[in-house]
Amino acid sequence: MERRAFLNLGGAALGTLLLPPFGHAIAAEELVKPVETKFKKMLADTALQAATQAGASYCDVRVGRYLNQFITTRDLNIENVTNTESAGVGVRVIANGAYGFAATNDMTPDGVAGAARQAVAIARANAKLQTEPVQLAPTPGVGEVAWATPFKKDWRLVPIKEKAELLIAGNKAGMEGGASFMQSLLFQVNQQKYFASTDGSYIDQDLHRLWVPFFATAVDKKSGKFRSRSGLSTPVGMGYEYLDGRKEDKFQAAGGVTTLYRNSYDLVEDARAAGRQAKAKLTAKSVQPGKYDLVLSPEHLWLTIHESVGHPTELDRVLGYEANFAGTSFATLDKWQSKNFKYGADIVNIVADKTTPGSLGAVGYDDEGVKCKRWDIIKDGMLVNYQATRDQAHIIGEKESHGCSYADSWSSVQFQRMPNVSLAAGKKRLTPDEMIKDVKKGIYIVGDGSFSIDQQRYNFQFGGQLYYEIRDGKITQPLEDVAYQANTQEFWNACTALCDERDWRMGGSFFDGKGQPSQVSIVSHGAATTRFNGINVINTARKIG
Repeated sequence: MERRAFLNLGGAALGTLLLPPFGHAIAAEELVKPVETKFKKMLADTALQAATQAGASYCDVRVGRYLNQFITTRDLNIENVTNTESAGVGVRVIANGAYGFAATNDMTPDGVAGAARQAVAIARANAKLQTEPVQLAPTPGVGEVAWATPFKKDWRLVPIKEKAELLIAGNKAGMEGGASFMQSLLFQVNQQKYFASTDGSYIDQDLHRLWVPFFATAVDKKSGKFRSRSGLSTPVGMGYEYLDGRKEDKFQAAGGVTTLYRNSYDLVEDARAAGRQAKAKLTAKSVQPGKYDLVLSPEHLWLTIHESVGHPTELDRVLGYEANFAGTSFATLDKWQSKNFKYGADIVNIVADKTTPGSLGAVGYDDEGVKCKRWDIIKDGMLVNYQATRDQAHIIGEKESHGCSYADSWSSVQFQRMPNVSLAAGKKRLTPDEMIKDVKKGIYIVGDGSFSIDQQRYNFQFGGQLYYEIRDGKITQPLEDVAYQANTQEFWNACTALCDERDWRMGGSFFDGKGQPSQVSIVSHGAATTRFNGINVINTARKIG
């Protein structure tokens, strides 16, 4: 499956797609049964001892239990409810200067010891083909520590009936608003991850995430024309309280065109607006191609950040080690080494981190046992760093890993994955409505849509969910058939204004694909509403006949 499918695929097919990697189906009450820490430590110690006795110079062990619940609905019907569990142990070693990895779901001392010895044998075989030994940046052992996603309401304890009724209520509101069809889904994840290494770390983490996407479709029965609007929620690293829809977390988009959310989400309210807006899109004016100033909401801009900054600053892509799903990168080492590569305008500051509360990437430690942190990728418009793991840090002169190693399962080997990559808010007080006041000819875009980008993450095209014409400082009417085109460097150098911290919020991807065999990761991207001047806009309408 192509990578963009993880970002754009909708409907029940998405739920079906996700089931195989996540294990076997279980009863809902099984989701809350704990695994004792002393049992996980015993398995880890067994693997560490077996690996070192077999000749490993380094070993790390990941004992994982991955719990998921997926609920899918269409219109006023529940289509599917599935609970899954996957548990096992992954062992990574270095022997003779090379990596080896093996995994097992036989969670007995003999089972994990066998996997450890197999990993060492694989490393010895790999060493015969490897020209240079693996160099791991030093990481101090932290002893026995624990970290958990902060949350107020455990999704595992919320009755399925209550969740399904919420989705159906959203579908009903969308159809009352004007949608002909509604589809909604609820993805809930609990990853129980125990990491141990010969560095002396025993790290127990309990991670919770959820996402509630929906798809509203309006149909003109006379012409057969249809238009859709997806939900404006963001996937989050928090508990079921995200769906409380608190009043203090609601605010209006520029011009009051729709209600937006921060830290919580009102599904029913957004679905009703989506039904109304999907219907309005049927008669919206088709855009006139040309140059426009774009005012982009965070609900839209997160995806542009993801594709044009997040992926091209993954160091494995920069080095050509990785090209699957998203290609390599135009942001090559020589550009970084020059210390004067102008990635964007002076006001563009892009930061990587795995610490922002509520974000998908927020964890205490990565899958190499590295304590997570925050660092600059683009500073005052200049490319200043990349995303690196323990075995990559020395290549760019770093003394320690950035803490962005991740595996999507105990059965998958960990490798470099994108942390949260976010655009810093503007330093001057500025609201979206104030930003629009001096725009003579522009388009305001809310929500992410389809996209296309080349294999070096340079030339691209992005659509969205909602488009509004800006004339002489005012939002005048909705538009349709909008997409903008640019290359990464000219786009970010066209950034002329940023709203302040009051407008900053996160979007993100629940299913970001990378690697071969492919793995699925999660990542958030924050921004405030941002303006880009003089961007080429095309009309995407297809005329047949």
